[in-house]
Amino acid sequence: MRLPTTRRGKRRLLWAVMTACVLALLPATWVYATTGDRLRTVADAPKAPVAMVFGAGLWHGKPSPYLADRLDTAVDLYRQGKVRALLVTGDNSRESYDEPDAMHDYLVAHGVPDRRIVRDYAGFDTWDSCARAERVFGVHRALLVSQDFHIRRAVALCRAAGIDSYGVAAAVPHDLTWLSGGVREVPAAAKAAFNAALRPGPTFLGPHEPGVEQALADR
Repeated sequence: MRLPTTRRGKRRLLWAVMTACVLALLPATWVYATTGDRLRTVADAPKAPVAMVFGAGLWHGKPSPYLADRLDTAVDLYRQGKVRALLVTGDNSRESYDEPDAMHDYLVAHGVPDRRIVRDYAGFDTWDSCARAERVFGVHRALLVSQDFHIRRAVALCRAAGIDSYGVAAAVPHDLTWLSGGVREVPAAAKAAFNAALRPGPTFLGPHEPGVEQALADR
């Protein structure tokens, strides 16, 4: 590709580049604008029936450090009486990879009663997790748990799915994984805006599952 050599051509190229940059950043701007007052800490989070914990990968079948931090935050929310049930949502698209069961086992090992934990095995991405939480599990109000680079998008998508949501960011080291996660959020925001606007069905919908209702009803 040859760059323009005339002043007019250079001006057009500059405007094209600037326009592309603005369009690329619009979805991220929407995410920030719609979630500005929706981020909380464990201490000041409002009470909600359910905390949703999003998957973040496994290491040798166990929660990755990032996922473990999310689960620790969910444990704190439960212990402080902020929520009464935990919905763990992640990928179980193949038999050898099971995020929800690994998350469940971690929570039980850290003192959360089994009857308070509900597993969503088809949370393949953030939109699927939010859409299934509302449409399949009947969640209408929740605290969402993820890291800071992801939590705003999660809140924006769950609100678009019909869930009154507040985000609680888990601890995160500012390492290369954190940096790459932040960079990935720019294109991810574009997909999020698309999903929020069109509200497509999740990859797997399925019938209503009463797990959350049962976890909340169990005294």
